[in-house]
Amino acid sequence: MNRIFSGVQPTGNLHLGNYLGAVRNWVRLQDQYECIFCLVDMHAITMWQDPAALRSHTREVAAAMLAAGVDAKKHTLFAQSANPNHAELAWIFNCVARIGWLNRMTQFKDKAGKNRENASVGLYAYPNLMSADILVYKATHVPVGEDQKQHLELARDTAQKFNNDYGVEFFPQPEPLILGAGTRVMSLRDGSKKMSKSDESDYSRINMTDDADTIALKFRKAKTDLFPIPENAEGLEGRPEAANLLGIWAALSDGTRDQAFARFGGRQFSEFKKELTDLAVEVLAPINTEMKRLLADVSHIDAVLKEGAERACAVSSPIMAEVKDIVGFLKP
Repeated sequence: MNRIFSGVQPTGNLHLGNYLGAVRNWVRLQDQYECIFCLVDMHAITMWQDPAALRSHTREVAAAMLAAGVDAKKHTLFAQSANPNHAELAWIFNCVARIGWLNRMTQFKDKAGKNRENASVGLYAYPNLMSADILVYKATHVPVGEDQKQHLELARDTAQKFNNDYGVEFFPQPEPLILGAGTRVMSLRDGSKKMSKSDESDYSRINMTDDADTIALKFRKAKTDLFPIPENAEGLEGRPEAANLLGIWAALSDGTRDQAFARFGGRQFSEFKKELTDLAVEVLAPINTEMKRLLADVSHIDAVLKEGAERACAVSSPIMAEVKDIVGFLKP
């Protein structure tokens, strides 16, 4: 069976964009692939994190994934820092990947901003850690959003260069899986920006911890325009907020935007928002309830993550031992 690796940063609670763009797809892939799901806390600290908050967020994100349907008995769910093979392979990849490759990474430029000289070395080199995350398990497929395709290309280049440098056919070329209508969910306050947990306004996103009343309030306040819902895609030209809300309805209903046009075309957004709210509550409320139950007993979450880390180490340690032998390290 092919093997999937995917990770999420525990730097805050998951939101609707994470759910529709990643977690829901992971749940659906569990019957087709062997899945390794990772809370990438080592990536998180490339930007400073409050230690207590990082621990809390790691458990929160684990609870959200379990509540959404990730099967931690059949598959692997763990915190990245619990498996030292990630960091060890990342250092080897630091010596394989080229500086020119990292200089082309657009996400570093976005995150570092104008004060690039003050960014951490980790933020600059973290694509090599991402390559290690994937290849330490010899993962064959990686579910990615459009903004992560560049990093997967780097992983493929690194795998190929390692194989060429050492004259081996060791690492596979992982393939991207880009899935679903909801892979890019935008802010409820600005349809030109991606929904993000770093946005200052909590009204810009639907959090997985939001209850029904909060979901209703946020959709009610979501930015729209004065025009009715169009009857086809041409009517969305220059209307990013309208396009976003219709896309969210399509993703939550497992439908298409064309079905949204057929159902809501010509109607006012006030009416549409009521139906969108009802649908969102129907989908998210059971997850929210289960998250609260899980977070009431963090010892259970910790036990799940510990078992997952042991499983992850069991898969990656033999691979890492072969890498060290290929590179020429002495056996301990």
